[in-house]
Amino acid sequence: MTKEQLKEQVLRQLEADARLDPGTLAVMFGVPEDDIRAVIAECEGDGTILTYMAKVNWEKTERKMVRAIIELKTVPQRDRGFGAIAERISQYPEVKSAYLMSGGYDLALTVEGETMRDVALFVAEKLATMEGVTSTATHFVLQTYKEDEIVFEKDTTDKRGNTW
Repeated sequence: MTKEQLKEQVLRQLEADARLDPGTLAVMFGVPEDDIRAVIAECEGDGTILTYMAKVNWEKTERKMVRAIIELKTVPQRDRGFGAIAERISQYPEVKSAYLMSGGYDLALTVEGETMRDVALFVAEKLATMEGVTSTATHFVLQTYKEDEIVFEKDTTDKRGNTW
């Protein structure tokens, strides 16, 4: 296995389960643990590995949270394109993700707040008033079925208490 093949395999495994330790990965790939540690250190150093995190099903907790997907139409800046406005928007803690899109709008954001009102106020007071934003469309997430390749547990109880 080449160094690049090993790197890709290590990244795939860590993306699927960030809890895997270098020793386990070394056994999986039949290489010395030091080789795995070197690949991980290199990937952390050059920004290939950005973070390690857990995927949490917040619906199983007491935390109050509303998530919305927001479409933005913007005016690109000269010599910066959409990057400048995307960088500004990404600084808000409410913004969990930001993507440049093709199609009918320019940016897609995932935004979280404690209530629908919090998200609506964020859009009305911060996003919609930002220089360069020409329109917004907010879509509230009602249920998460799958995210980042993880299928969330199916809720089999309807609001009347019946199971199906």
